[in-house]
Amino acid sequence: MKKKPAVDVQPVSLADVHKYHGLPSPVHPLISLIDGTSRPVMIPINNLSGATVPNFYRIAFEPGLGSRVKYGQGYYDFTEGGMLFAAPNQLLANCSTEFDQTCSMYTLLVHPDFFLGYPIAKTIKQYGFFSYAANEALHLSEKESTTIISIFKNIEEELNSRIDDFSQDVIISQIELLLNYSNRFYKRQFITRKAVNNDLLQKLDDILDDYFNSSASLSGGIPTVQYLSEKMNVSPRYLSDMVRAVIGQNTQSLIHQKIIEKAKVRLSTTALSVSEVAYELGFGHPSSFTKLFRAKTNLSPLAFRRSFN
Repeated sequence: MKKKPAVDVQPVSLADVHKYHGLPSPVHPLISLIDGTSRPVMIPINNLSGATVPNFYRIAFEPGLGSRVKYGQGYYDFTEGGMLFAAPNQLLANCSTEFDQTCSMYTLLVHPDFFLGYPIAKTIKQYGFFSYAANEALHLSEKESTTIISIFKNIEEELNSRIDDFSQDVIISQIELLLNYSNRFYKRQFITRKAVNNDLLQKLDDILDDYFNSSASLSGGIPTVQYLSEKMNVSPRYLSDMVRAVIGQNTQSLIHQKIIEKAKVRLSTTALSVSEVAYELGFGHPSSFTKLFRAKTNLSPLAFRRSFN
């Protein structure tokens, strides 16, 4: 069989972004704010061949994002603007979709080393939206957009003024503020998308039902968050954050809840042994199933069967 050619992957630095867009060199080697208000700039770099792996965090604000990037069944909250996030070392393909062709008003690029010695070096990894997919962008209201733009302007002003001993402290505090507001607005978005999220939860429940009602669990084991997210065409982190926001538990807990639900039916309506029930539900070892069942019900599978009868 003919071997597939290797993917051309190119590392990209802040300086590369400026160079390939014909911009002046960054005023700081570890952070750059590209102002696209007068000259729109597309990130990722669309005049490089192959895929790119940036070594920086990317936080971008795009005006009118909702009119171009739709969510799920064509639903989006606002059209005033939106936020896009990416973490370092995420593989980015060239601009080839409608989403990729959008242009940012502000794009903040920050190398992780800029955060060294500050708490944000660790806390930034807790913001799940850096792992969201393009169709899970943050859509902002007019008031929210104004708040975000003002923070970008503060960062821009600080970068363009004289760099001194306090510059990094001030800029990092502004970045933390930007992330905290983004986190708040994402939580709001989960609420305003309640109808859409309820549809996603119903789809998730249907996928789990189909999985456990078929022989998939016998060969595939217990379904993973990754498996479910692929079936639902959302990123694993977005799925987990959405489930937690709507029902107060993570996706793994929801999977366990479905397993217990199916186990109770089998234990109460069939003569299958505990081991057979465990294998049908995807467990490699019956002891693991018994441990989960006891943790969720305070009963062993056999005790549940006896109490039911």
